[in-house]
Amino acid sequence: MPILRPVRPAPLVAAAALALLLAAAASPAAAQSGPFSGASADGDGDQAPIEIEAEDGIEWLRDAKRYIARGDATATRQGVTVRADTLTAYYRGGEDGERQVIFRIDADANVTITQGETQAIGDKGVYHVERKVAVLVGEDLKLIGEEATITAEESLEYWEERQLAVARGDATIFQEGNRLVADILTAYIRPGEDGKTEITRIDALGGVHISTGQEIVRGAEGVYNVPEEVATVCGSVKITRGENQLNGECAVVDMKTGRSRLSGAEGGGRVKGLILPTE
Repeated sequence: MPILRPVRPAPLVAAAALALLLAAAASPAAAQSGPFSGASADGDGDQAPIEIEAEDGIEWLRDAKRYIARGDATATRQGVTVRADTLTAYYRGGEDGERQVIFRIDADANVTITQGETQAIGDKGVYHVERKVAVLVGEDLKLIGEEATITAEESLEYWEERQLAVARGDATIFQEGNRLVADILTAYIRPGEDGKTEITRIDALGGVHISTGQEIVRGAEGVYNVPEEVATVCGSVKITRGENQLNGECAVVDMKTGRSRLSGAEGGGRVKGLILPTE
């Protein structure tokens, strides 16, 4: 049975073409595909297509104004790919020859969002096409980059245009045996010189906790320079090494060496330490 594919991407799939696509039911091992137009942040739409593929076919629910792609489904637009067992794309327009504009894609089961070398993983997700924002939820949320891995308990957001990811709820970054935990972690992503994406900075807010294997550093907020592996923590900072503790306003932690430098409040605040004698 034939598989229909567009010869080249078009701004949208016409109703007749999609009807033919659905009528030609492919075997489970073959993918069906078709490009759909997305929408820009101002809602006017743009010419960048959304290419949707699925192993088990694409269903068009005309009255509900949505497409459902099932079986290792993918939606790709401008270098960003959303993959899941099932993708549901919601659109507006389509009447009287008006083009269809997809404004939201729901992803269900085994969800991944990939851009370059950076990948976000969750159980369920929503991609807001107009805002270019994806939100993932689930039991095992992860943002995986070449430099570090970030996990979260509540949600993981990916902001395509702003090139950042936000992890919420006991958010944790792991790097070479070290761990940084906070209520919210915001990771800044940029293209590297070799064309790969990389995480350059992570902002930590609320309940910051750093474990280096040699000491534990606690504070209210912090900034982690990922390439340099140096974290700056501020706000009622406590550094604990064994039974010894130092208190101050800010600390600079070298994650590579495990060494920390503590300082007082701006303008000359005092640093306090509790050092227990050794036998």
